[in-house]
Amino acid sequence: MSEQEQNTTPETAAENKHEVEVMPSMEELLKEAERQAKEHYDAWMYAKAEAENIRRRAHDDTDKARKFALEKFSGELLAVKDSLEAALSVETTDVAGYRNGVELTQKQLASVFEKFNITEVHPMGEKFDPHKHQAISMVEADAEPNTVVQVLQKGYTLHERVLRPALVMVAKPKA
Repeated sequence: MSEQEQNTTPETAAENKHEVEVMPSMEELLKEAERQAKEHYDAWMYAKAEAENIRRRAHDDTDKARKFALEKFSGELLAVKDSLEAALSVETTDVAGYRNGVELTQKQLASVFEKFNITEVHPMGEKFDPHKHQAISMVEADAEPNTVVQVLQKGYTLHERVLRPALVMVAKPKA
């Protein structure tokens, strides 16, 4: 008997049997590779479709936000428009009545502006700021140079961002 046969116990013989694995056939390997490739392709197609859906939904959401961003503001302005139309439909010659109606409408508009953080820029006596003011001309005045001495048209800001600069006249430096 050889030395290897003598050292073989029933336990090592069982281990030797388990070590012997049958190699799958090429056909089985190909089928498994094709199955995995199909799984990966399906997962990729699902992810691609999901990404396209997310992109489309985001695009739709931004379109809707852009389209309806002014919806609340517009709704508030409708009340002001209604007041102006009501004032025009009144058939009275009383100037004081018209004035009261216009003042109420102006208060209504100011309330809408306040609600939506639109503030007036009335820079009389302030230093000229090219970010908030638009100088129409420079005039000789007793004020300090580059100071706003006359406001021709108020400016407006929305959340500290200039909607319209104030049209102003600025003091010239004295010669």
